Amino acid sequence: MTPTLAATAAVRRLEPGVSWLLGPKIRARVNRARTERAGLLKIVVLGGVALAFWALVFAVILRMLLYFRGTQGIGDLLAGKLLGIALLTFLSILLLSNVIASLSTFFLSRDLELLTAAPVGAVRLYLARLVETIINSSWMVALMVVPILVAYGTVYGAGLGYVIASVLVLIPFLVLPAVVGTGVTLLLVNLFPARRTRDLLALAGLLAAGVIVALFRFLQPERLMRPEEFRDLVDFMAVLRTPTSVWLPSQWASDALMSTLTGSFDVLPFLLLGSTAAAALVGGSILHERWYRAGYTRAQEGAERRDGRGRSQALEIALRPFRPATRQLVAKEIRLFLRDATQWSQLVLLGVLVVVYVYNIKVLPLYSGEQLSFLLVNAISFLNLGLAGFVVAAIAARFVFPAMSLEGRMLWLLRSSPLDVRSLFWVKYWVGTVPLLLVALPLIVVTNLILQASPFVTAVSTITMVGFTFALTGLALGFGALFPNFDTENAAEIPTSFGGLMFMIAAVTYLATVVALEAWPVTLFLQGRIGDGGFGTAPVIMGLGGAALLTALVMWLPLRAGVRRVEQAGSSAASA
Repeated sequence: MTPTLAATAAVRRLEPGVSWLLGPKIRARVNRARTERAGLLKIVVLGGVALAFWALVFAVILRMLLYFRGTQGIGDLLAGKLLGIALLTFLSILLLSNVIASLSTFFLSRDLELLTAAPVGAVRLYLARLVETIINSSWMVALMVVPILVAYGTVYGAGLGYVIASVLVLIPFLVLPAVVGTGVTLLLVNLFPARRTRDLLALAGLLAAGVIVALFRFLQPERLMRPEEFRDLVDFMAVLRTPTSVWLPSQWASDALMSTLTGSFDVLPFLLLGSTAAAALVGGSILHERWYRAGYTRAQEGAERRDGRGRSQALEIALRPFRPATRQLVAKEIRLFLRDATQWSQLVLLGVLVVVYVYNIKVLPLYSGEQLSFLLVNAISFLNLGLAGFVVAAIAARFVFPAMSLEGRMLWLLRSSPLDVRSLFWVKYWVGTVPLLLVALPLIVVTNLILQASPFVTAVSTITMVGFTFALTGLALGFGALFPNFDTENAAEIPTSFGGLMFMIAAVTYLATVVALEAWPVTLFLQGRIGDGGFGTAPVIMGLGGAALLTALVMWLPLRAGVRRVEQAGSSAASA
């Protein structure tokens, strides 16, 4: 070995390893968990929700697999088709999430200035950031896969070999989309400034996600549970064999797991997955070593400044009736929302989900004209109120709950100004309530028209939906102030925090309680319409009045608690 090669090898041995690069991230999360208040409560709540979710997914998949196994001749084919569709969906989600997550981990993270200046090899930095990207973008998919694989193993009576096969399949299945996603991001960053690339990725990713959701719904996979809808066995088998491709990693994973479960073990799918993931990893490290420095340099460039004078003048005209302080706060909220592409681009996916929701209502197998159909249609119309309320709660969690956290470290500036905290809260409240009403009211009215609900049920559900919107906005804003997250660099991470989970639990509890309170007077009314009982005023007062009182409390109490929390935080900061 020449002296130059020996010196190079010695330097590489002294370079920090992947575990050393990941160490600060791991220690920071561990220390944050130790010092965080209500840590035990968080573990109990998160663990309980995770177990409940796993149990639900496990029960649904188990029921479907038992039904498939009872079908002679095609039971294993149906089970394999279901697994293939699930893995294909997960693969699409992983690809999109890795493209977006790798932009932050590789190019926009705050510690990159130190790491790029440190004597760290490009390949080791790539592997460390790739592991971080996989963890950030794949943990939820990995948790969803677990109950599905356990259900398959339970139905087929699998043993230890199936567990080993699942691990061997999941590792390359998670690595492949991460490597491809980081490669796509590296290419885009070298073509555009990183902050402009983030806007493009956010919009393109949400468009792709919307197309995937809509396509999956319009394919009507539930038809696989009803073979009698097909003309003959040939048509049914044709549907079973689509969409499959020998070039998709999801199909390789499905074939590998099904071959292990059915006893006809085939090593080829395992080799395809492993070799492709290894080749992609080598190719990704080469691309990173060649293009990362140039891409990171371009990532420091800012996006172009646009002339927003016309938009500002329009805001000034629209907000002229309000006080100057209110005008400025409302204008600030609107400008911040429009400047962040990760915020407004979520409206694309929101629109797709609303369309899919309305489509699901439209294809319900209902008919009208008889007394039984009248009860059924109106009962479903009323229960639709709870589902529509859940959609509004999800939207509030994404857009209203992060409102206080997005103020970030600039919240002290608002607190030090001669501005009442209540004014700040009420501005954020109305800025969140008005758009939610524009979504909630058409949603409930259109679905009631599709279901041909009675005028009474339509009126009750519409008024209740207005109350839902006012209450859920206050609940989201209050919980967002009680559980703030000022350190995040991505607004999409805020709703997935512990506070976001607590808000969704409280929102679902509130929705279920209101639906239960109003179910009594609505049921008596429907029975009275078909001549089966009377309709008195006591149920209306107790049911609808109780729902109205609960709605007022849910709207007011969280807002009051949030105002007090911000005031106390401001007083503590001032005294310190």
